[in-house]
Amino acid sequence: MMKIKALPDVPRWAVLAAHAVPLVTLPSGLWRLALVAGFPVMQDAELGTMGFGESVYVVSLSVVSELLAFLTLGLVRSWGEVFPRWMPFLGGRRVNPAAATGVAFAGVAGLCALIGWGVYASVADLGPGIPASPAQDALLIACYTPLLAWPVLVAAVATSYYWRRTRTGDAGRQYGAGRPAASSWV
Repeated sequence: MMKIKALPDVPRWAVLAAHAVPLVTLPSGLWRLALVAGFPVMQDAELGTMGFGESVYVVSLSVVSELLAFLTLGLVRSWGEVFPRWMPFLGGRRVNPAAATGVAFAGVAGLCALIGWGVYASVADLGPGIPASPAQDALLIACYTPLLAWPVLVAAVATSYYWRRTRTGDAGRQYGAGRPAASSWV
């Protein structure tokens, strides 16, 4: 059985949820990369081909969303409790649980707003009217539907992180105090 790395006092469900976040963002990123690569994920006869700037934007969107998804792992690992030493100005300092949770919930709010806007735009037919076959539509829906779980998973993991880090009696304990082992950052 594969061992998932996490701190010892993190509930298993929170560890699994944190590790699921990068996986739920992956299909949409792969769809966007397929779009840039020219695979037939949509019929773009009406829109023409993507320019260089648009291609860079779409690839960057995929990379940034995946990197943001990976930040959720910090809520179950040691680098979410003590900043890694290589970070300028912050390295080795304790992460403020309220600040980390606040950033996570700001991300949840942003994701909910994006999902709400996406649903509204598709229902109100505000998009550019990209022509697609039923199979292409099904692929698009299959790749983007997992994103609905992203804010829910982050909210659950952030709540678990906050409860775990602010329990009375545990305030003085922190993982990674001193010089952590190199493997603790993985």
